[in-house]
Amino acid sequence: MTPPPGSLFVIVAPSGAGKTSLVRALLERDPSIGLSVSYTTRAPRHGEIDGVHYHFIGETEFEQRREAGDFLEWARVHGNYYATSRPWIEDTIRGGRDLILEIDCQGAVQVRRLFREAVGVFIAPPSLAELERRLRARAQDSDSVIAGRMTAARAELAEAAKFEYVIINQDFATAVEQLNAIVRASRLRFGRQQARFPGVFEALGIPAHVAPPSPPSHR
Repeated sequence: MTPPPGSLFVIVAPSGAGKTSLVRALLERDPSIGLSVSYTTRAPRHGEIDGVHYHFIGETEFEQRREAGDFLEWARVHGNYYATSRPWIEDTIRGGRDLILEIDCQGAVQVRRLFREAVGVFIAPPSLAELERRLRARAQDSDSVIAGRMTAARAELAEAAKFEYVIINQDFATAVEQLNAIVRASRLRFGRQQARFPGVFEALGIPAHVAPPSPPSHR
């Protein structure tokens, strides 16, 4: 029997909000969830492994793949290209596996145009002051780079209303629990349950899902 399609979780956060740490903790808790590995044209950093952290390719290959329609979304960030493999995402979800996609707001908009059922999760810091403190605590960036990240964070936070879920990452353990709860709830959505238990739905006389009518417009 064909498995029900998996869910695609699009997770977005300003730099320093803790997105990567939260996703890593979620994957340790639930290894059944996959993590999309992006393509990039930037050079590997110390300790990064090709195919694990990113697929590292040259600009020529990147442009060829882009023109061939291989990328679900792509963007140029700080002079380097980043993109997500469209065939791999489609095949993974079709095979019934849940998948996490860590991308920026621009990429999230592109993805959600194509995957209407994608679950959008925005990770926010408890305050801008705390976000700046975390960025400085990493001791990886100059003052000018941190200032640029803070400017970008303000723009990204203005896009949070486009996502179904917002997690305030103040207490890490609590934030992990909340992210895990979103994943668990998504597995009980009508479409996934109907695909998983078609006989039960038929025996109970439950009809196919009908989207609720749009609210009336107020003029």
